Amino acid sequence: MVLKKKKEIQVDAFFLDHQQLEKLQRFSKAEEQNLASLLLRCAQLSNGIQQIQCIKQIMPLVKKMDQNSACDPMVKACLDILGETYFSLGTKNPLKKVLASSLNGLPEQFMTLAVQSFVCCLGEELKTTDVYLYRKVLDNLASCMEDFSLGRASIKNLFEEVLQFLQKSLLDIQEENRKNNGNRIVQTQLMHDLLIAIKVSMMFVQKLQENIQGSLWKHHESFVWQSMCSLLKSSTNFLTDATLLQTVQTTSGLAVILFTKAMYEPVEELPSLISDLLLGSVKHAGVPVWFVNNCGTLCTEELSDSVLLFLCHGALAMLEWKNGSMGENGEQLLLDIASVLLSLSSELKESSMATSLSRILAIWTNSALAALVSASPNLKIKLNGNSDVIGKLLEYIYTHWEHPLDAVRHQTKLIFKNLLQIHRTTITGFNEKSDPFFARLIKHLLSLEWHVKGKYASLGCLVECVGTENILQLDRTIPVQILDVMNDQSLAPYASDLLETMFTNHKTHFTLSFKDSTWIDQWHDIWVSPLLVILCEGNHDQTTYIIDYYLPKLLKCSPDSLSYMIRILQASADANQGSRSTRGALGALMACLRTARAHGHLELSNIMSSGLVSTECIKQGLVHQHNQVCIDALGLLCETHRSTEIVSMEEMQLIQFFMMYNLNSQSPSVRQQIGSLLRKLFCRIQESSQVLYKLEKNKTKQELLENSTERHPLGILQQYKDFMSSVCDRLFEVLFPGSSHPTRFSALTILGSIAEIFSVPKGQAQVFQLDQEIDSTRVRTLIQCFTSTFEEVKVLAFGLLMKIRDVALNLQDSENLDLLFQAAMDLSTSTKPYDCVTASYLLNFLVHHEGLQHICLGKRVEHNPQMDEDTSVSTVEKNTLSVIKLLLVNVEEEIFQAKKSLLQAAASFPMYGRVHCITGVLQQLPFNNLTLVTEWKEMVARLILMSYRLSAVVSPVVQSSSPEGLIPMDSDSESVGRLQMILHEIQPQDTNDYFMQAKILKEHCKVEPEKLSDHRPVENICTEMRGKERQTCDVTAQMVLVCCWRSMKEVSLLLGTLCKLLPSQATSEPSDGLITVEQVKNIGDYFKHHLLQSRHRGAFELAYAGFVQLTEMLSRCNSESLCKMPEQWLSCVLEEIKSCDPSSTLCATRRSAGIPFYIQALLASEPKKSKTDLLKMTMKELMSLAAPLNESSSVIPQVHALNILRALFRDTRLGENIMPYVADGIQAAILGFTSPVWAVRNSSTLLFSALITRIFGVKRGKDENAKKNRMTGREFFSRFPSLYPFLLKQLEVVTNTLNSEAEELKIHPSLFLLLLILGRLYPSPMDGTYSALSMAPFIPFIIRCGHSPVYRSREMSGRALVPFVMVNEVPHTVVSLLEGLPDSTSPCIRQNNVHGTLLQVFHLLQSYLESKQLVSSDFQQGLGDIITCIRTKLWLAKRQLVIACFGTLALGISREV
Repeated sequence: MVLKKKKEIQVDAFFLDHQQLEKLQRFSKAEEQNLASLLLRCAQLSNGIQQIQCIKQIMPLVKKMDQNSACDPMVKACLDILGETYFSLGTKNPLKKVLASSLNGLPEQFMTLAVQSFVCCLGEELKTTDVYLYRKVLDNLASCMEDFSLGRASIKNLFEEVLQFLQKSLLDIQEENRKNNGNRIVQTQLMHDLLIAIKVSMMFVQKLQENIQGSLWKHHESFVWQSMCSLLKSSTNFLTDATLLQTVQTTSGLAVILFTKAMYEPVEELPSLISDLLLGSVKHAGVPVWFVNNCGTLCTEELSDSVLLFLCHGALAMLEWKNGSMGENGEQLLLDIASVLLSLSSELKESSMATSLSRILAIWTNSALAALVSASPNLKIKLNGNSDVIGKLLEYIYTHWEHPLDAVRHQTKLIFKNLLQIHRTTITGFNEKSDPFFARLIKHLLSLEWHVKGKYASLGCLVECVGTENILQLDRTIPVQILDVMNDQSLAPYASDLLETMFTNHKTHFTLSFKDSTWIDQWHDIWVSPLLVILCEGNHDQTTYIIDYYLPKLLKCSPDSLSYMIRILQASADANQGSRSTRGALGALMACLRTARAHGHLELSNIMSSGLVSTECIKQGLVHQHNQVCIDALGLLCETHRSTEIVSMEEMQLIQFFMMYNLNSQSPSVRQQIGSLLRKLFCRIQESSQVLYKLEKNKTKQELLENSTERHPLGILQQYKDFMSSVCDRLFEVLFPGSSHPTRFSALTILGSIAEIFSVPKGQAQVFQLDQEIDSTRVRTLIQCFTSTFEEVKVLAFGLLMKIRDVALNLQDSENLDLLFQAAMDLSTSTKPYDCVTASYLLNFLVHHEGLQHICLGKRVEHNPQMDEDTSVSTVEKNTLSVIKLLLVNVEEEIFQAKKSLLQAAASFPMYGRVHCITGVLQQLPFNNLTLVTEWKEMVARLILMSYRLSAVVSPVVQSSSPEGLIPMDSDSESVGRLQMILHEIQPQDTNDYFMQAKILKEHCKVEPEKLSDHRPVENICTEMRGKERQTCDVTAQMVLVCCWRSMKEVSLLLGTLCKLLPSQATSEPSDGLITVEQVKNIGDYFKHHLLQSRHRGAFELAYAGFVQLTEMLSRCNSESLCKMPEQWLSCVLEEIKSCDPSSTLCATRRSAGIPFYIQALLASEPKKSKTDLLKMTMKELMSLAAPLNESSSVIPQVHALNILRALFRDTRLGENIMPYVADGIQAAILGFTSPVWAVRNSSTLLFSALITRIFGVKRGKDENAKKNRMTGREFFSRFPSLYPFLLKQLEVVTNTLNSEAEELKIHPSLFLLLLILGRLYPSPMDGTYSALSMAPFIPFIIRCGHSPVYRSREMSGRALVPFVMVNEVPHTVVSLLEGLPDSTSPCIRQNNVHGTLLQVFHLLQSYLESKQLVSSDFQQGLGDIITCIRTKLWLAKRQLVIACFGTLALGISREV
């Protein structure tokens, strides 16, 4: 059941100026409707929808006019106004399309007149000289050329003027973009304008090509020719300009090919020219001079990879590949494009470029399919499945089918699907099912592990070619294997899609093969029976994913299978009721019934009345010990295919039965599902009640009498009301004080859904209203929920109170209101952190009460009578301002006291609670609709000043070199002496010499009145702070630290919230915003200072949260000075890191403390669709620092760089933009591991760990050697080609240190890291011979690593060797390794060498036998050679140290054989 809200269509109305209205009034007639009066009436409407209806009446009226009306000045005036209106409307306004559609039906006699009017209007548009208004003109030109005959006719009349404007607009926008270099907001707008200009130019050439060619070929000095040359030259410049957006460059690639195609002659030679451009073999002698003059950079310079890519795209999209119109040259160009694209796949690693490449390769396969329809035999041979081109394409597919980007994976699937179609086209007339290419693909795919996601989509494509039956003949257990995989959520969608393709194809095959339905039992045995077994006995995850992904698709394919499932499960339901870990037959039955009902395959009333499922059976499911069975039983009752289906009395009784036992579930996921399902039930009640009200309203008395035997609508509605009332009673019952968190969460969630669903507009009939169930006791119950230590309970209770606030607030008398407010103020200064959260929610609730100002705030804060007089000020705004004033006065006094004694502040009045409450009430305020702007500006300034003062008091603690223990707990003089060094760091604001005093502070918490200022609110604060007389405060270091870092946290969040008050459109008037640009800059400097200097993680992590709010605001701001601030801050901190200044306060310990957070926030705020210049600049600087060329350089910058890189590689917001730097990061980590400095090695280790996670994914299981977080060797080196020579060189260096002759232990620091990476790779049967990267050079070095004296290194070298040995080379390699073992006559036998060699043999054989490859005579021959070789080395088994290894090896071979 899906609930969709109807989307309201909004249309902006058009308005005419005074002169136009006067003209229409002059021609309009009151006695009859003519065209002028219709337009006048239309213009006077203020509703766009009504104007659309009015415009649709124009053509019927015009068609009634006679032939002589064309000379009527009224018609001319109306057409002029219609033209002006058309060009004034925005391109996305539906009115524009409706007007164009109407004018397309204009009678012939009026066309000349209409064209004159539109030409006049368009001519005025083309005179625009303001670059920033070009976009409107371009949009109008595009609209005229899109299915608008009148618009196209106008453009033909102004052909040269339009061409001149397009030429001028491209040059002007380019120049304006150059002038605004650095202003990202303006540049982004100009880039999009430029993109539209290029697209409109292309549209112009395509739509009006006849006009161009008519005057183009006469002479090259003509205006049209020169203009086309200018367009071509501009497009070439844009194509090669790397500073432009990628979308502009790729569109320019299309334009270059299109314009060249329009101008080039003879056209048959064009493919050869493009081939030469792509291959870099252009010979000027054969190229026209005009092409060299305008596209010289494409002919003379070596083209960048991106330019080559965009030219390939242009050729594929703009040339005609059908019907063989380009002949042999076109076929050769097609092959050349494939060659260039496949060579680029190893070079283009940026996410956007990799995505473009995959998309363009998919376009190539479509073009190849089109070309093959009428291709020569030669092309069919070259595109056959056994050809080099297809082989390399397959290599690309195998490398990219598990790419991190969804778009690349999707395009890879399309490429594979088209590739199969290409092969099918080349073998037309042959039997596809027995084709060796398909057979080889199926064999290879089935030999892959099921954790490879690309396997599923590829098999699905092959099923469509060869059929399910042919695949099942190879292995009948495939459906069970796929179902077994579905315990992993990441694989479940892929597995279910493959299963759907297979069982649908299989059913179609059976339907065509058998005339009767005898095949259904066989189909059930293959696809349904394994499902039922797993549903009954499978683990929780597997059954859940099968029910979610597989079962709905199976029932959709074969709804009749439901009766088979019910029959099988009912037969064993009593005997197999399940347990806590398994669903049993009862649980499987509930799941099947739930899914079937939710998708409309059954009616619950039918199966209950027929006795298929009894009420007792459903009750057993509702209280089953397996949580998911309870949920499925509840889902059976709540989920229906139609949202208006009547809820029966039996269903309501079962729901009440369920709620008696399941509201206290300990599982969060179960509680969320209960809330979601009951919400669907309430929606059913609400929507079906509206249907019942309509039925009741439309029924006559006679109908009521006739249908008296049926359920009466009013009776059903009363049942609904009683049911909802009983549900609310039950929910409020369980909210008693002391009730458990799960119970409260469930009850509040369900009550919130009820309040939301049953709140309909006034005047509409409502079956139930929660307001009517609320009394003062229940409001008190909800307020008590604020005291829960779980914030999610507070959130739910507050949300519910807000939904019923009118009733809830009216039930609060003045005395109760005063008590609640006083409690909130007391809690806001509690030493328990969660108390201030309670205070915040309580204040947020109370500020909506109209009487708060007089009852509570009047006693405590200075009152402004003008606010009462101003009725336009909302209650919330007045109350919020007064509450913040009171809290601010309190916290200012507490800061004053904290300066005297931070210890006393931490023990008696921690300040963070007040600040938290201020932030909380600010977030409730609608800042876009404030009345008391002056007061708020003053308040914001005071809040910022207070934040700085509070930070100055507490920051010395969190910025201390050891903030975790600043109060001596020991009485010995040595400890006190050591702590004296810390004293000067933290005591500037604290005059208490508490280091020399006992840790028990036995002073009065009461502040002497004479030390305070005279105003009354401060006295109130002192009373609040005083507590009990002569209270003894036991102060610990933890209390001081908590007070300080939480205060820093709240200050950061408050400042971040205040930054959002800056208007998004910065203007010269500072009065437009509540916060000024200067204040924002100061806040930025504050964050910079504390992020770079705080030592305590809690402090800088939460300062980071506030700083992120600031940087996000800056990225959206139009102020140039503010936009450039992130770049300036970034440059400054990078310079400070590089400077190695001894006076620098940057923290080199604690993983560089807040520095990585600071840089993260600056880089993550960069617009996602930009060129990410800041990221590129930062990564370049950091990489140079992380792997310095000069060993004598300072260590501290290197440590900072490594720590920052680790944070950036872990930041998911940077997404795939960070991936091009992974290879450099790996190199820096491995080289850093060889540093003699521990700090560098430590940071390198952390960076290496982050990179392994970034490359191979987050480890989900405990198995270190599981293939889920691994990739094939060829995929790894294809994605990170620069690591191939680096790892090879490092491996060579490492193995040179392994001196097997020496007795001493020599271990290279990088050995472990290298083997760790190589061990994460695994071999694939899909590895072909088309990759330029051979795995062979690694093999001898990895074999030598097996001689390491460290056991772990030998074991890892055994695993690392496997992916580098091709499957068909395994027997030969194993024999070679065994022959390298010493003979019995050898003088010196090294146990480590023998053990390492045997481990490598073992892992190679294990992988070889698991791969299911070569189970043939070759396999038997290879295994025989291995066994023969082992026999010659059996004497080693007599030696105790290698017996175990020989035994394991022999056992592994015997088990597989």
